[in-house]
Amino acid sequence: MKILIIGSGGREHALAWKLSLSPDVKKIFCAPGNGGIGLIAERVDINSEDVHGLLDFARKNSVDFTVVGPEAPLAAGLTDKFREEGLAVFGPSRAASRLESSKVFAKSLMRKYNIPTADFEIFEDYSRSLSYVREANRPLVIKADGLAAGKGVFVCNTLVEQELALKKIMNDKVFGAAGKQVLIEDKLEGEEASIMFLSDGDNSVALASSQDHKQVFDDDKGPNTGGMGAYSPAPLVDQKLFSEVKHRVIDPTLAGMNAEGTPYKGVIYAGIMVTPQGPKVLEFNVRFGDPEAQVILPRLQTDLARLIIKTEEGRLNEISPEWDDGSCVCVVLASAGYPDSYQKNILVSGLDKLRDRDDVLVFHSGTELKGNAFYTTGGRVMGITGLGKDIRQALEKTYSAVKEVNFEGIHFRRDIGAKALKYS
Repeated sequence: MKILIIGSGGREHALAWKLSLSPDVKKIFCAPGNGGIGLIAERVDINSEDVHGLLDFARKNSVDFTVVGPEAPLAAGLTDKFREEGLAVFGPSRAASRLESSKVFAKSLMRKYNIPTADFEIFEDYSRSLSYVREANRPLVIKADGLAAGKGVFVCNTLVEQELALKKIMNDKVFGAAGKQVLIEDKLEGEEASIMFLSDGDNSVALASSQDHKQVFDDDKGPNTGGMGAYSPAPLVDQKLFSEVKHRVIDPTLAGMNAEGTPYKGVIYAGIMVTPQGPKVLEFNVRFGDPEAQVILPRLQTDLARLIIKTEEGRLNEISPEWDDGSCVCVVLASAGYPDSYQKNILVSGLDKLRDRDDVLVFHSGTELKGNAFYTTGGRVMGITGLGKDIRQALEKTYSAVKEVNFEGIHFRRDIGAKALKYS
């Protein structure tokens, strides 16, 4: 079987690695990929949002199955075009992808179908939004409606922060059309968890739990990023919480999408805040999380290729994912200045010291291979993932591996997974 993976990040590297282990997979293409992905897949020089270019490539190269990694191609309707042409593809339709591409759509759906989430208001007018936050006098979360690469969410404890966030989104238009509408919601208190399910439109199965670390600095300080690290499983998510999220969040969301005429196929990711009042949805994503994929997929014992094919064929009831009992931790190595501006083309050293370790995986996000050396090309450069019998051992393996890798300006959080230790 020939597989085409669309995307260029750590998630796509993790997908390529896991799919390469399937006996059914004989060839993997990745468009556009990155330096690390190029070691296990043939890179294709086509932008991930070039729907027609990707469709043409898949036809000409007899691709059997296409896996869409990031959200932008989904929002652009890539899966719709592939299915119209009779090509098998993994990922929700453009209409279903609005769960992520439009926060206004997602929150409105949650309100309509009584899915627990924070109270919110929607604004298109800058002056009205300013008046609202000035009268609110409480911590708020301000979100650009559209896709903003994980950077369009501002957790604001003060009025000054709230006014600055609104100015950036609505007045300065730093996110372009994604900020035409803003969502202003009450700030929830509690601990976060990432809970993902596979859905074939009728059936759903749970994936392993994980916890992401969004803020760029230790102790959850600084601006939001695409993700600075993750670990799995998340001990916060016990069976009782998993069951509650399924029955109060996932099931009614999927039923609501069916009722709206937009059945959901693919990964549905619920970012959950576990509050004293129970789990509430922070956001939905319509694909594997990044870096969550880098800690979930190494623990997956079921053949990923067969799992995603069953999802697309509407036969998830025939398969149940099995998981390794151990733990997995990923620490993201980022460029200095990320999530704002950063330098590129910086030599990465030390990766050769990790090559023969079977307890450590390296998933590239923003690298290019030149000769025999890797150079940085992105804000998130790579994720170092360690595996252990428990969270403590996985942390030790991960951070020992992190010490071996270096590039000028390297930045990483030193507290990834620390929240899990209180349960051990």
